[in-house]
Amino acid sequence: MAQPLGYLKESASQTAGPYVHIGLAPGAAGFDIYRQELGLDIAGPDAPGERIRVEGVVFDGTGAPVKDVLLEAWQADAAGIHPHPEDPRHAGCAPGFRGWGRIITDFDTGVWGFDTIKPGSVMGRDGRPMAPHISLWLVARGLNIGLHTRMYFEDEDNSADPVINLIEHVQRRQTLLARKTAPGQYRFDIRLQGDGETVFMDV
Repeated sequence: MAQPLGYLKESASQTAGPYVHIGLAPGAAGFDIYRQELGLDIAGPDAPGERIRVEGVVFDGTGAPVKDVLLEAWQADAAGIHPHPEDPRHAGCAPGFRGWGRIITDFDTGVWGFDTIKPGSVMGRDGRPMAPHISLWLVARGLNIGLHTRMYFEDEDNSADPVINLIEHVQRRQTLLARKTAPGQYRFDIRLQGDGETVFMDV
């Protein structure tokens, strides 16, 4: 006789690795499976806006690079429009702008990076404007669930952003700021634990 649902035991949790690249980005793992790899083109060649390059490293709690991370990036176009039906302005999104990308770390160095356009300010659900940002979701071996964070730009005015202002400790807000290292180039390192741990969001 089947037992009531209340008696069922919880399944054991599992991490995302060690084959996360093969499943989600097979081309980078050396498997020529798809005609076109998903997520390589975030902005498209014709989208207007400032072209930028973002690079970084994901560090573990000991300060060592994590070399098998997969990140997904979500962003608005230069006018702050998301190419998604939930954005009431989505029909006016830049031509060819996808707004989503899938990025993996270099297997040897742990460095990840992508090219896109700098996003514009986005209107939040409560009608309050949010500072330009890129949302990031990452998975890796050793993580039971994906982690969500945001990357803001140090050369933008982030003072009124409603999400940043939810972070009580001002110093921790700095973990969400990408540093401008050269014209059109930004550096955003992610720290999973320890000193300078990146702020992750419960979404």
